Amino acid sequence: MSRPSGTPDRRGTLAGAVPAGAGLMAGIDQVVFHQLLGWHHLYDGSTGHVGVVVDGLLHAAELVVLVTGLVLLVRLARRGSLAPRSAVAGVLLGAGGFQLFDGLVNHKVLGLHQVRYGVDLLPYDIAWNAAGVVLLAAGVVLERRSRDERR
Repeated sequence: MSRPSGTPDRRGTLAGAVPAGAGLMAGIDQVVFHQLLGWHHLYDGSTGHVGVVVDGLLHAAELVVLVTGLVLLVRLARRGSLAPRSAVAGVLLGAGGFQLFDGLVNHKVLGLHQVRYGVDLLPYDIAWNAAGVVLLAAGVVLERRSRDERR
């Protein structure tokens, strides 16, 4: 279904913003925790070399997801159909969703890695997952407030 130019497309905006937010958060995780702090790799169950290779694959996937989301948002903006508040909501939802998925599934269920090693994990796990919940909650609140969004 085609929309008239200039009409905000909330669904389309969310469809681009959520992957953009997930890719952005994956990139922040990759740069800060994997590279700068060196706390973990995506997969820490093997050698350091394997960890770096797997991190490279994660980085490639994260860039594909981020760029795909951004391309969708740029297309909407060019048509005058980008819904700005929905875009921010979607980025927060994607970022929070990635953070919580990483903290619960990758860290705890699959045990691919922990936030950090050689420390009491509980405060790190609480902070990691709480950050995801806060981002998700902010995204939900903003998404609900953007339902009547007009240009």
